[in-house]
Formats: sequence, C-alpha cells, structure tokens
Amino acid sequence: MSAADWTTGNAAGYGEDLAGAGLAGLEDAGYLAALREDVRHFAGGRLTIDLDALVANWQALAETAAPAECAAVVKGDAYGTGLEPAVRALTAGGCRTFFVALLSEGVRARAVAPQADIYVLNGLAPGAAPVFAAAGLHPVLGSQAEIAEWVAFRQGREDEVPFAALHIDTGMNRLGISLGETAALAANGTLPGRAGIGLIMSHLACADLPDHPMNRSQLKSFRAARALLPGIPVSIANSAGILTDRNFHFDLVRPGIALYGGSAIAGQENPMLPVVTLEARIVQVRSVRSGETVGYGAAQTARRDTRIAVVSVGYADGFPRSAGGSDAAGEGALGALGGHLVPLFGRVSMDLMAFDVTDVPSEFVKRGNFIELFGPTAPLDGVATRAGTISYEVLTHLGRRFARRHIGAGYSL
Repeated sequence: MSAADWTTGNAAGYGEDLAGAGLAGLEDAGYLAALREDVRHFAGGRLTIDLDALVANWQALAETAAPAECAAVVKGDAYGTGLEPAVRALTAGGCRTFFVALLSEGVRARAVAPQADIYVLNGLAPGAAPVFAAAGLHPVLGSQAEIAEWVAFRQGREDEVPFAALHIDTGMNRLGISLGETAALAANGTLPGRAGIGLIMSHLACADLPDHPMNRSQLKSFRAARALLPGIPVSIANSAGILTDRNFHFDLVRPGIALYGGSAIAGQENPMLPVVTLEARIVQVRSVRSGETVGYGAAQTARRDTRIAVVSVGYADGFPRSAGGSDAAGEGALGALGGHLVPLFGRVSMDLMAFDVTDVPSEFVKRGNFIELFGPTAPLDGVATRAGTISYEVLTHLGRRFARRHIGAGYSL
C-alpha cells in the first residue's frame, strides 16, 4: 500500500497485507522500513504545514516592507515546521536571505539554498571561523572577542571569507556591542574594514507593544549607530517592526513568527495566513455525568451531563500542559471539531487529553476522527494565550510523534 493511499484515507486491505507477511517479514529490514512509514498514518496526531501559506505570508510582508529587502528567519527548525522544506519553498517564492540561530542550522540551510545569504544570529563560537568560511555563512558578530577572532581569521584571506554582520546593542542587553564600543572600533579602523562588515543589525525588544517607549529609544540609538558606520546596509525590524512602523524597515527586514501564521502584535488582529494545523485523533467518546470529574487530579468537574472525546495527544508531544481546564481556571484551550469550537476539559496528561464535545453534532464525534488543536478554525495564538505562553513556544515544542505532512510548493509528503 502506498503513502498516497493513506493520504486519501484508503486503507482497505492493509490488515490483510500485514497478516499475509507474517512474523517472518519482521526480520526483513526493508519490510520494517515500509512498516514504519505506514504506521505513521495511525499516529495519535497529525501535523500539516502549508508551504503555500508560508510563501504567501512572506510575499505579503515583502510587499509591506518594500523597498527594503525581506529576509526570512528559519531558526528553531523554521519554528518547528521543518527547516529544509521551508527554505526550499521560500527560495522558490523569491526569498534570497535567511537568518538562523546556530551554525548547524546554517549548514542545513546552505544545503538547500546554495546561492542565499545566510546569517547565523548567535555569533561566532571560538574556533568556528573556518566552518563559516567553508559553508559561505555570515556570522553575526556581537562581542569584541568575536570581532577580534574574525579579524584575525580574515587576515590574508579577505577575498575568500564571507562578510560578517555586526550586532549593535540598542537597549535589549542580550547580544551586541555598545555604541561606545562601536565608535572606538570604527575610529581604529577595525570597523567596518578589517572585520569585513556587510550588514549592521540590532534587535527590537518590545515591538509587539507598539506604544512601548523602548521602541523609540532603540530607534534613536540605532540611527546613531548607523551614523558611525555609514554606507553599510542596516536591519532592525522583526515581524512586529515590519507591521507597525515603516521607520523600522531600513534596508532589510527579518520576519519570523508572522511567516508561520503567528500574531506578531499584542491585541491586534492577525493578518497572516495560518501555516500549521495540528490535529489529534479521537480514541474514545465517553459520557460523564454532572458532578463527575475528568482526568488527573479531578481538576475539572462536569456541570452538566457531558460528552467527552478523549484524544491521543499530550504533553509528551509538546502540547502545553498548562492549556488544560480546571474548576479554578475555567475551560481549557479551544480546539475545533466539525466547525464547532470545543474546550479542553481537565488536565493535559502525557499521551491523552479530553475535550467537551457535548454541543457538537454526533456525526462528527466518532472514534478515529480528528479534533483540530490549532489551525484555521482554532487559532494558534488562542491556544498559546490560554496556556500562558506565546505561539513561538507552542510551535517550536511540537514533538516527533506526529504524522507530519508538508503541502503546497510542490510538496505532498
């Protein structure tokens, strides 16, 4: 049976195929590999990544940011969606510049985007300069030690070594050199020439809160930094910076969460298309009487005779335990079944959780059907908010037990 049969739900005859193979088949490596591929279609949850929506989000942000160039941040395995498929799709859609966090991510991105500019945000690890040069990656230098090591490595190799980016701290106090350090290094000729700087960047701390005074303060500091090193492209805008104020756009923008359908700005309508849909398989449907409780800790009590759908996903899959419901906190995060929003009922456990499906027509409430945990009907950010976290964390925590599928942009896997 092919994967295409499973994609369309045509599983007829599968049990007979297994029975016919018998235990002898389990000793065959090829048979086991095929079996592993087939059993993913019985996974407790399925994760669908819409690459067409990803590309559409990038193109919308690029249009908003024009004439600035629009890059794509693909760190954290492209926010949990799969770095290689995301980079391939975005490259085909017109993206030419990518940002990752780690050198290992940069090497992965280079393998599928041989012509792209790829920046490594977490800087230059001691001794890593030869690997950056071999892979044609741009380190984002954020300390005097990193700058000194890069300058020493470039000596005599200036034509062979890719340019670097310079991270200037404008108030976040995380990575980057200060304005004073920038001025001193510019005065002695280290910056930009000997360090081979081709991009100046900083990072906004509070762009998701457009009225926060930190935004104006950082913009003022960044303009001062730009004046110290004129003629070099500069970048400070993240997703929220792109969507809130053109003053942050400068030469290059770096969207992250907005590419993947997450809301970048607190309290505002999200204009981005959903990219990730997570669904959980219904294992069992139960009737719970008024006054009875569901799950560990007897955390939530039924206030009416309730129909519960137990699904085969839990915190071992990366779904946030804090998204569950309780008598103290109220209903849990909202999923969706048959177009109806349904709340989590009781605690999220390791491999299971329950939804109140009392008000959903019976035709949808069946063993083997799927409840949308987040996606086009149940927004990702709603789950994150109920769990007391952010959409970034929800996406990047999604585990390996899901049956993953990429659609669009030439994929059907």
